[in-house]
Amino acid sequence: MSNKRYWQRTTLLLALSALLVILSGCSGAAKPDRQPVQAAEAKDELLLAVGSEPEGGFDPTTGWGRYGSPMFQSTLLKRNSDMSIANDLAKKYSLSEDGKQWTVELRDDVKFSDGKPLTASDVKFTFETAGSKGSAIDVTNIAAITVNGDDEIVFSLKEPQSTFITLLTSLGIVPEHAYGGDYASHPVGSGPYKLVQWDRGQQVIVAYNDLYYGDKPFFKKMTFLFLSEDAAFAAAKSGQLDVAYIPSAFSKQEVKGMRVEAAKSVDNRGIMLPYVKPGEKTDQGYPIGNAVTSDLAIRQALNYALDRQALVDGILEGHGTPAYTVNDGLPWWNPDTVFQDGDLAKAAKLLEDGGWKDTDGDGIVEKNGVKAQFSLLYPAGDMTRQSLALAAADMAKEAGIQIDAAGKSWDDIGKLMYSDAVLYGFGSQDPIEMYNLYSSKFRGVDYNNSGYYSNAAVDEWMDKALRATKEKDAMDYWKKSQWDGKTGTSVQGDAPWAWLVNIDHLYLVKDGLDIGKQKIHPHGHGWPVTNNIEQWRWINE
Repeated sequence: MSNKRYWQRTTLLLALSALLVILSGCSGAAKPDRQPVQAAEAKDELLLAVGSEPEGGFDPTTGWGRYGSPMFQSTLLKRNSDMSIANDLAKKYSLSEDGKQWTVELRDDVKFSDGKPLTASDVKFTFETAGSKGSAIDVTNIAAITVNGDDEIVFSLKEPQSTFITLLTSLGIVPEHAYGGDYASHPVGSGPYKLVQWDRGQQVIVAYNDLYYGDKPFFKKMTFLFLSEDAAFAAAKSGQLDVAYIPSAFSKQEVKGMRVEAAKSVDNRGIMLPYVKPGEKTDQGYPIGNAVTSDLAIRQALNYALDRQALVDGILEGHGTPAYTVNDGLPWWNPDTVFQDGDLAKAAKLLEDGGWKDTDGDGIVEKNGVKAQFSLLYPAGDMTRQSLALAAADMAKEAGIQIDAAGKSWDDIGKLMYSDAVLYGFGSQDPIEMYNLYSSKFRGVDYNNSGYYSNAAVDEWMDKALRATKEKDAMDYWKKSQWDGKTGTSVQGDAPWAWLVNIDHLYLVKDGLDIGKQKIHPHGHGWPVTNNIEQWRWINE
């Protein structure tokens, strides 16, 4: 739900004014090394506007870096561009036969940017600190952490957890000796860059960490500007930026000296369809269930009626892919979930077989006196979600289903999401997201399984996936939870969601700048593009 927390956009005029101030400096009083420098002036420096400002700062123990490279910190393991696991701080790792004990041996040549060595004690401190924060970093399954000297650490789990490896690839390690109340604003780490300056609301300046143990990045300095999408696009057109994130609506406009690079993603948009019949209420008194979407025929017919490629072409300007699950293309995705959509005949047959017929000739089918009509909520101000919601409503209408799309605040959605359909955005590089969305244990928990979906067979497959001690077995179980030939979360099974599109993350990149091979991006644009920052370089030199 990162859109809820996005940095609020400034007006184009104010953003451009701020940009001019940043680029021009302040009448000679500012230090030269604190001013952004364009690549044209110094080829080893970059100026970027790729995303929103991290509201909570740069502390991995509270969530920084879990959707992309923490940049200032290092992780024990990492994922390559093909999503395979590789060592980072770890020299090697192993898992016990019962799946409860992860042993990690650290490399011995790592120093923090302040010159102090990184040891197993820092790793233990990081995980324990994350646990004490009650943050988005879930370490509740850790029973104990044991340090053996400076270079070995053992994680003992309460229960086997195949997804624990994702924590090892995403949680940046912080130094116990330099961690305090202001760490989020003044991070010390062992990553390829160190923070030089943070002007809140304007920019972050980073410089190469010359103590970094890995491949030396080409660029010694980078400045990240926090601009609205409109302002970033205007700055790119005027030649001020080397890299800028843009929405698909701007992708058809040519920018001299720059090209559009599209990073594939699992940053998806989909419609959550309340799964149960109405009647119950949450502890807060909010209604649960929907008389229309609780019917399997409605959920499946809607899925078949929606033409996902038309949504990609018409709303995303072709920069995206049809979505059939929450994890298309990832190692735990079941390709059998793909189906032929945009099939109105199939939708009509499903509705008819399910007892839904248009008896009064108004174009909307009914069943037992209930019209196939329901509300679809989306966050007001999100133009992409609004466009998707309205387009989906038009497509559903052709199948005899009336969808009333309405923009609401997140506060309002939080009260209505158990009884009304919602156009959400998800997409993670961790299969645990499937568990959060579909597990019976997460019914009504936050924004996860707000439709109260439940299937004992799906629960069993996902529990097996979590307890698996071999990655291959875990992947197979995750796939079967989507469709095992009899049931699952896909359209062939219960269809509790109508997934719509996976959105490409688009960047204007200066000609001659190579940003390497991007791995599949997660939900939330911006910082994940820097995940492979060590690979970036000018290719015309």
